[in-house]
Amino acid sequence: MVRGYNIQANGIRHHLLHFAGDGPAMLLVPGITSPAITWGFVAERLARSYDVHVLDVRGRGLSQAGDLDYSLDAMAADVIALVTAAGLGAPVVLGHSMGARTAIRAARMAPESFSGLILVDPPVSGPGRRPYPAAWAWYEDSILMAQKGCSGADMRRFCPTWTDEQNDLRAEWLHTCQMDAIRTAFDGFHVDDIHADIAQVTTPARLVVAGGATVIGVSDIDEIRRLKPDIEVRIVEKAGHMIPWDDLEGFLSATLDFHPIRPTN
Repeated sequence: MVRGYNIQANGIRHHLLHFAGDGPAMLLVPGITSPAITWGFVAERLARSYDVHVLDVRGRGLSQAGDLDYSLDAMAADVIALVTAAGLGAPVVLGHSMGARTAIRAARMAPESFSGLILVDPPVSGPGRRPYPAAWAWYEDSILMAQKGCSGADMRRFCPTWTDEQNDLRAEWLHTCQMDAIRTAFDGFHVDDIHADIAQVTTPARLVVAGGATVIGVSDIDEIRRLKPDIEVRIVEKAGHMIPWDDLEGFLSATLDFHPIRPTN
């Protein structure tokens, strides 16, 4: 069963979808243009092992938008505040792409707030690094199209491998992604240094890599392992960056056996 709810945290209103499960709490933080509802087909399966709360990140979906701070720090502070406001205890945070970078920054800022991190294909771009492989025009053109009103068939030219249902849902909800929120996050991929954060993260973590994408390469995995030697790594070999959309079973195999144990001093 799924229910939506709104909660005040970090000074704004957040909307989440709760997919009730009997396992430990999970806060799922989607990527740059993925309202919570678009992760429903994934959350339904995750709820067999976790009690899943999927966030509409500020400026997206049904969460507060408008004249807000859309920086990585602001999104990380949201996640930290939501854990307390929603009574989630110390959840596992599953973040995809931008959401994974948000989880990394939040865990560096408040390590005791989370029991574990599942970091799904976080962009490894940043200062002095290669750019994020997606072009800004892909986001801008699709959002402008959605703002005018479009169909799933129209959206297919941006997401050609997705099912009709997935494209229909993106066409319905993409207009809720506020353009300046998306632009700030996209620019942040190139100026925020998450590698400096990773080196300070003490929370148990797993990195899930899209083997069929170019977001994270072998050398990037090696660097992340050097920065955080205890990190677990799983590769979903044939999936693109939107891993569950390409290989849901492979994604679940790479995530559902994550059982974080904090080191004792």
